[in-house]
Amino acid sequence: MSIFFVTGTGTEVGKTIVTAAIAALASSVAVLKAAQTGVADGEAGDTATVARLSGVAAVELARYPEPLAPATAARRAGAPPVRPKAVAAAAAELAAEHELVLVEGAGGLLVRYDDTGGTLADAAIELSAPVLVVVHAGLGTLNVAALTAEALRVRGLRCAGAVIGSWPAAPDLAARCNVADLPEVMGAPLLGAMPEGAGRLAPEEFRSVAHRALAPELGGAFEAIEFAGC
Repeated sequence: MSIFFVTGTGTEVGKTIVTAAIAALASSVAVLKAAQTGVADGEAGDTATVARLSGVAAVELARYPEPLAPATAARRAGAPPVRPKAVAAAAAELAAEHELVLVEGAGGLLVRYDDTGGTLADAAIELSAPVLVVVHAGLGTLNVAALTAEALRVRGLRCAGAVIGSWPAAPDLAARCNVADLPEVMGAPLLGAMPEGAGRLAPEEFRSVAHRALAPELGGAFEAIEFAGC
């Protein structure tokens, strides 16, 4: 049994695509979306993306229509918030029936989920679960990646590594240098780099791309040292 939390250094960094990629390569896997914001009832959200790309039906604990932090979105919607203990309990329940559970957060690690300041990190603490950090490729990523890794360390959580959520077809100098610098500033390995546009692929091709783009620890064949020479 293994539970992994997937967070990001911010919004729109590719958390859902990375989550789908890991799920596509795994067997006996469950995906849990702690809270979906910015999506109205009946609209397709992150769980639909995961299901389409990986074939794994993801579980969504709550959704709120406005694209805000979960705590703020819940308050404005007049809806109950999702508390870290509830996220942890749902993950543990899924883990009783699956070998791997992926818990995808909303936004970054310390985004608030409830009115007491509960975060995804608090849910991971409940389960002593490792956290995978999805980062963007270019200029500015080193600072936010280092801050996220530091926030994990001070809470006693293990940073499993980083995955670049969208690797550009024509990476600039900053992106190429970041491949070597990210592991150093985070104190954790680079475990993959999903190519930009991967979310638009058909499921079979997506799985093939995921295998090349994710490290063996995540079920793929990605080698960080070889990739650093790209």
